[in-house]
Amino acid sequence: MNEPVRRPTALLVMEEERRADVYPHEVLAEVERLVHLQGPPLTRQQLDEDPGVLRQVDVLLTGWGAPVLDAAFLSHAPRLRAVLVAAGSVRHLTTPEFWARGVPIVSAAAANAVPVAEFTLAQVLLGLKQVHRIAREVASSRRFPHNPQVPGAYRSRVGLLGLGHIGRLVAAHLGRFDIEVLATDPVASPEAARQAGVRLVGIEELFATCHVVSLHAPLLPETRGTIGARLLSSLGPGATLINTARGALIDEAAAAQVLHARPDLTAVLDVTHPEPPAHDSPLFTLPNVVLTPHLGGALGAERHRLGELVLDELRRFIHDQPLQHVIDPARAASLA
Repeated sequence: MNEPVRRPTALLVMEEERRADVYPHEVLAEVERLVHLQGPPLTRQQLDEDPGVLRQVDVLLTGWGAPVLDAAFLSHAPRLRAVLVAAGSVRHLTTPEFWARGVPIVSAAAANAVPVAEFTLAQVLLGLKQVHRIAREVASSRRFPHNPQVPGAYRSRVGLLGLGHIGRLVAAHLGRFDIEVLATDPVASPEAARQAGVRLVGIEELFATCHVVSLHAPLLPETRGTIGARLLSSLGPGATLINTARGALIDEAAAAQVLHARPDLTAVLDVTHPEPPAHDSPLFTLPNVVLTPHLGGALGAERHRLGELVLDELRRFIHDQPLQHVIDPARAASLA
């Protein structure tokens, strides 16, 4: 008689606060149909207290609050064959020892990109109408302007700094409008730009000629503080800057000075550095700064997409099909 096929053993490790959103009941029920779950879900701290539970684990399911996949972790997980992460970047949890093991790791960055791109689209359209600028002027003067002059969404220009998951999705959304989309991305090929429906330009042209500039670049040593006084000062009258990527892309001290001197500009900052800003940061008091606490990212039921992506990848793993969202070491280094 043939030996029965052993179901892989999986362990879910992530922070408790967002676990039910990322892995709702219906997703966990399907996971349990596919694999044997090794005990109840754990937090990273609980796993640190009892790493022996990894001994029989084939698949690590995780998300926010994932354990670092270092030599100590791997020494307790000899059977590990896949890591499925219901979150975006995997850079903070991967190590040289992990990459040397050759274990595939999946990121749900594509699912996390959806709400960020939707939030960005909303802010771009508001920026093209200069809604935030006009609203604060109305509140200050208690008068409505006569025939306000704004770019609008007709033959105006929107600039994207970065053509990763989110940048490309934003470009796809903007492709439905009568606007020109420019992009700056040093690693994007002309063919990739063509497929995204954007025109590649240098960063100076991006800032100097676009009515709205939206940041979607990863935070790397070479991108930290890229957006400083020179670029911000080059923005045209009434322009809007949107940052849903990483706060440290912007030199915030320089930005505060420019925004103070240029009340016509608007900065929509969904990320800052540090987060939240220091208590005495001028970002809290500048009238032309719109601060939001990561509202662009997946919230509440939007997080279900991440768990569903992991579930789809788990099915492919079980059936020996190619994983669609696997990350290689080179790409991991460039993810935000």
